[in-house]
Amino acid sequence: MAELTPKLTRHGFLVTIRSLIAASAVGVVVGPILAFFWPMELLETPEVPISLGDEETIPVGGSKTVRFGRNPAIVINLEQFGLVAYSAVCTHFACIVKWNPESGMIECPCHAGFYDPQDGSVISGPPPLPLERFKVSKDGGTIYLETLT
Repeated sequence: MAELTPKLTRHGFLVTIRSLIAASAVGVVVGPILAFFWPMELLETPEVPISLGDEETIPVGGSKTVRFGRNPAIVINLEQFGLVAYSAVCTHFACIVKWNPESGMIECPCHAGFYDPQDGSVISGPPPLPLERFKVSKDGGTIYLETLT
């Protein structure tokens, strides 16, 4: 009867494991370097309108924060004015603003900045500029968000 010999010796197994660990370490170092030289293209704001879903996704008095290019945008469904959209980045210190339906204002939680939801202007606090406004449109029951031209 023929004796079975293992195809992979203990030494061969350890060499393979050591090579895998070394390759992983090289990948951890080289990967970010390559990503730096070939970054993902991400525009400040998209060139084409993005879909936000059906009209029912944002009820009256409600809001939705969505990714819009590099930064988030906030879309608010106001009772008197309908859908309005602004950059969700505070102009003071780049914190993310939130819609507060109880106060009826867009609020920055970092330094107590308050914005008017009708036009994005500063009501009070340290923000030096109003929020950037975006265009909201509807087509066939779907809401679209795009930059003002």
